[in-house]
Amino acid sequence: MSKNRFSFDLSRFTVGAAKAWLLGIVALTATVAHGQTQTDPDTALRMLNAQQQQFEKGVIQVAENVFTAVGFHGANTSMIVGTDGVIIIDTLFGPSSAADAAEAFRQYSDKPVKAIIYTHSHGDHIGGASSFVGNAKPDIYATESFGSAEGVNKAVDPIKQKRNVRQFGRKLSPAESTNRGVAPAGTKDGDRGEGFLPPTVTVPNSGLKTTIAGIDIEFHISPGETDDAMFIWLPSEKVLFAGDNFYNSFPNLYAIRGTAYRDVLNWSESVGKMAALNPHVVVPGHTMPIAGEAAATAALQDYSDAIRSVYDQTVRGINAGKGPDQLAHEVELPEHLQDKPYLIQFYGTVPHAVRAIYCGLLGWYDGNPTTLNRLEPKIKAKKMAQLAGGTAELTAQMESALEKQDYQWAMELSDHVKWLDDADRKLARKTKIAALRGLAAREYNAPNRNYYLSYANELESGQLSNVWF
Repeated sequence: MSKNRFSFDLSRFTVGAAKAWLLGIVALTATVAHGQTQTDPDTALRMLNAQQQQFEKGVIQVAENVFTAVGFHGANTSMIVGTDGVIIIDTLFGPSSAADAAEAFRQYSDKPVKAIIYTHSHGDHIGGASSFVGNAKPDIYATESFGSAEGVNKAVDPIKQKRNVRQFGRKLSPAESTNRGVAPAGTKDGDRGEGFLPPTVTVPNSGLKTTIAGIDIEFHISPGETDDAMFIWLPSEKVLFAGDNFYNSFPNLYAIRGTAYRDVLNWSESVGKMAALNPHVVVPGHTMPIAGEAAATAALQDYSDAIRSVYDQTVRGINAGKGPDQLAHEVELPEHLQDKPYLIQFYGTVPHAVRAIYCGLLGWYDGNPTTLNRLEPKIKAKKMAQLAGGTAELTAQMESALEKQDYQWAMELSDHVKWLDDADRKLARKTKIAALRGLAAREYNAPNRNYYLSYANELESGQLSNVWF
């Protein structure tokens, strides 16, 4: 089969061939405070633009009979060509994006689909299966716990959906959009899940080794980003499909759209098991594959070590009596991992992870009796105004913070001012909008940036009430 316009060579993304890009990313991060994701606006934008290369649209041949489609939606989909058919791993978000990838795959093989494998149940990995199979009825593999990816009670779906839109910047204008950290901003989302086909083969908790279309293939249960995750291993080809337990960014150990606790220790251990296989290629759930045994194995081991380090540091701090606010500003990656391009905080962040670990292990209470029964927001706002010398003085402090580009403080003060009956609430709202946009401009973490901008737009359009802005 001849290559089409979406084809490019995996050698472009080996350590040697991508050296200039990697050095550029690392150089840009030199201006960033450790543990934080704020830098000057020009650097933040350059970093996000550089990350765009990680989801450039195309089909990559990762082994003689293995192809991965990147950038056709947010996640990756892969095709393994066997003797009498092909195996598809993950199927994108919906049938339209999947159809584009399937057409691109057909430049390499027109054999029928013998099996589909879902690495986990996030919607961007399972929604387009119908476009790959046509009228065929292949086996569809998933774990016993398939469907438990989100782990959040359905009762909070309304607010979670709003926060999802903000995190991914789904309603941002083209001028405001950059990307989603591990995915492009402009994806086809109108047919979400319409091509989903339910699993027909359950992979036991002990895993599975089998042969499909003449291909020896192994299924390994690997809880991490989701409890229903597994990674796929091709022992002959030495290719590993990591699902969402690995991608080229610090992992999203907590998603700001709202998730149940993601077991960080399990995640670290699952990635460590991948590294122990010494793969020649690792195919992430998002972003470009990493080729070469040394590079792929090192990336996985570093990833596992980074997750474990954040966990261990947080636990030590907890046992020293420190609360999540303090720890979120203290914990950082070990020095030898801070310059790794696949650990830059484009998607997940260390501070978010620390807070999630704290809450996951101990719940919301930080052990300080002062915080056991905090003042209600309106009473606290009145006391803050009294402390400042009155509402006018507190408002002046808010405006001064904004003028000094102390955006976080300006935003926190605006949240007090909004509660005061004698305050200029329109000014408080206006200040918060400006502070949000100021913070967004400095963010290279895509979910944070998208959330700030989305929330600012909602405030400006009047979608949010005076109480909750």
